[in-house]
Amino acid sequence: MKKNLFEDDFLWGAGVAAHQVEGGNDNDWTEWELANASHQAKAAPNKFGYLPNWPKIKNEATDPRNYVSGRASEHKKYFKQDFELLKSLNLNTLRFSIEWSRIEPTAGEFNKTALRYYKTYFNELKRQGITPVVTLWHFTVPKWFASKGGFYKRGNIKYFERFVEVVTKAFGNDFTYVTILNEPMIYANHSFKDGKWPPQNENILKSVKVVLNLITAHKKASKVLLKYRNDYKIGIAHNCADFYIGDSTLATRLNVKFLRWANNHFFLDRTKKYLDFIGLNYYFAERHFGFGLHANNPDKNRNDIGWSMEPARISNVVHDIWCRYKLPIMITENGVADSGDKYRKWWIAETLKEIIKLKKKGVGLIGYIHWSLLDNFEWADGHWPKFGLIAVDRETGSRKLRPSAKWFGGIIQRIQNPGPRSEPVTAAKEIEKLK
Repeated sequence: MKKNLFEDDFLWGAGVAAHQVEGGNDNDWTEWELANASHQAKAAPNKFGYLPNWPKIKNEATDPRNYVSGRASEHKKYFKQDFELLKSLNLNTLRFSIEWSRIEPTAGEFNKTALRYYKTYFNELKRQGITPVVTLWHFTVPKWFASKGGFYKRGNIKYFERFVEVVTKAFGNDFTYVTILNEPMIYANHSFKDGKWPPQNENILKSVKVVLNLITAHKKASKVLLKYRNDYKIGIAHNCADFYIGDSTLATRLNVKFLRWANNHFFLDRTKKYLDFIGLNYYFAERHFGFGLHANNPDKNRNDIGWSMEPARISNVVHDIWCRYKLPIMITENGVADSGDKYRKWWIAETLKEIIKLKKKGVGLIGYIHWSLLDNFEWADGHWPKFGLIAVDRETGSRKLRPSAKWFGGIIQRIQNPGPRSEPVTAAKEIEKLK
């Protein structure tokens, strides 16, 4: 690995989302959580009972309190400490979201206390030398917006534009990188097709309409941003899976081609002219046979929530997106649910190996942001899945770096300061040792 393979301004970071970590939110999700917590707890044995770690998670997964975000990780209270821990890992970037329901709890009324909080947040990031990557929408919306039909109603996009304008005026000089939307395809599928998330619709046509409206919302929001400053780096955090063939039949090849288009390409094809970079979220790969829509994955290791773990396949997705769009790529989410810290070190090592290969091939990677900085509230699954580099005790609020996090920090230090060109031990070799 050449000394300058990673540029000085390469973004090494970790991510959080407001609702998942802040605590004390009041939005469409908090309302849904309270209404569904008991049902979620009763359904847990059917949902998670097959997992090898079920005996360890049973008590928490069958407790209704698990499915209520509540205090979450209390990041709103401890964010300065959390930033210090991020810096201790030699990371220079934090991706986070601004909670719309805090800023505008009532339609047209903007909370000055919330605006001051986020201003303090930005100031502390600057003081500690951390580059912010701001997400303007990470799944949650104010109750009043949801009651109007949310993103299902095209006429409601104007309210999102207004929110973006308020945020831009308040904090527009505090950030350059911005992902307007987080995983719009995942949101549309889970909330309007599969019925897993609020508002729990099960209508594929509704989900398509939501996707089209989110495309429009992205375009309009980008115009709002650029009216304020023309040098923003505007992106999207887009979940992409590596759909691959299980056999060579025509049906399989056509199906995989369709899945890649529908899940990975459809949204980007329609927003690429409004993007300065593509934020890519990668968690899993899917092996398919024939026209079946459900993955038949290899019998390999699975993480705590049952996802197959094929971290090296991230390179297939990144290379595909790079070749198709030729836009800079920031890996905006990548991580593993692993409460015992058994796989996280391996996962990161396999991922970094692929990143090094991609950089050597000339792929325009500008950042790697691990998910997540903290143990958090994992949406409909609740608190028990642990994605954090930092373990959080929900009772005391105490933070503790996991061993994998300390190792990751050491690797980043070597990458950032590889020493003389003649030095035989490089970051790539350090990673290779963990094969």
